[in-house]
Amino acid sequence: MTIEFENPKPVEQARFLLQTVADNMMRPISREMDENEHAIPYSYIEFMYTAMKAMGGGSAGSLAPSEEKKSDDPNKPKRPSIAYQVLANQLEILSWGDVGMYLITPGGGLGAAAVQAAGSPAQREKFLSRFNGEKPTFAAMCMTESQAGSDTSAIRTRAVLDEKTNEWVITGEKIFVTGGDKSFNEHPEFGKGFIVVWASIDPSAGRSGMRSFVIEAGTPGVKVTKLEDKMGIRVSDTASISLDGARVPFENILGSPTVEKTTTGFKGAMATFDATRPLVAATGIGVARAALEEVKSMLAERGVVIRYGLPRQKLTSIERDLIDMEIQVKSAWLMVIKAVWMADNKKSNALESSMSKVRSGDIVTRVTQKAVEIMGPLGYSREYLLEKWFRDAKITDIYEGTGQINRLVVARQILGYSGSDLR
Repeated sequence: MTIEFENPKPVEQARFLLQTVADNMMRPISREMDENEHAIPYSYIEFMYTAMKAMGGGSAGSLAPSEEKKSDDPNKPKRPSIAYQVLANQLEILSWGDVGMYLITPGGGLGAAAVQAAGSPAQREKFLSRFNGEKPTFAAMCMTESQAGSDTSAIRTRAVLDEKTNEWVITGEKIFVTGGDKSFNEHPEFGKGFIVVWASIDPSAGRSGMRSFVIEAGTPGVKVTKLEDKMGIRVSDTASISLDGARVPFENILGSPTVEKTTTGFKGAMATFDATRPLVAATGIGVARAALEEVKSMLAERGVVIRYGLPRQKLTSIERDLIDMEIQVKSAWLMVIKAVWMADNKKSNALESSMSKVRSGDIVTRVTQKAVEIMGPLGYSREYLLEKWFRDAKITDIYEGTGQINRLVVARQILGYSGSDLR
């Protein structure tokens, strides 16, 4: 088996295009967006949406190109998909530019990923096709509740079937919804988005009764009640959403409307994260790389250059720190590449997905903190972006499964334990 470390041509093309975007559209306004939380950079959103359509973005509204069409020639060798590999590279570069702005790049995000993973062909056609419409469109995942963060089995939001109208009636409260405002509130500049809400159709069944529902923007009974003021990723809106007897069409449930004695429905929804956690890891690595490169540049301007190749004992403390930071960033990136390669090749990657997320969350926090420490007062000053990247970094370790939860997933996968066996 041959292992190659060169990027495929589509990956290199995407990196070149998005590096230009990061340099010219993100970095110049990064500080302004950080200082004005919840301001919407419309020019960036419109440009990216136009560029994504020109690139042939997938129906899920992602940056990655659509899957290659199957050839009618049976003798033509089948080329493996590289969609997730392309996407990981794209997100790493955009996060190098500004991770908060990356999070408001038009597309379906976790909401569309849930439909892609657990929806029927008809549901995918209905909901995902809108991301190729005339206007930028957004979708979001609503999972977290005040008493149900990492423990999704504690979700209290209820979905009850009204048999007279054949509608689901959903009641509950969701918090920390990334992109909730742009996905649910109807903005004239954007297309009609949706949110995917996790709720129980049978609380007595535990996780077996958990399902997710697509709720379209503007649905009565649903309201964005709060926008969070955050430490980092400040340009990205994070919302609280209230559902008070919201009526949802029967066919908007993702998965079976009946409860079996298994956790199939829950596992189907959780499969979303096996695909997206390496992508979150990629965004963290983009932030870490930005901090590392900035420190090296600032030190070079002051005559401090790393002397590669010398024995470690002959290096200065700063040189050793920078070399260690480079090793950490590159090793974490290799874990991401393995996880997305497995996703592209339809291989089970629950272990690798969580491992890459854990590693990236650790590394981006360490690297950005060390960058601030090395530059001292300059690192702490808002004149430079180092302190911003330090603040942006921590979210990588929190959303889409905290570092602690992903460590549990890794342990369970390696030791062969179930969730009830190892908590």
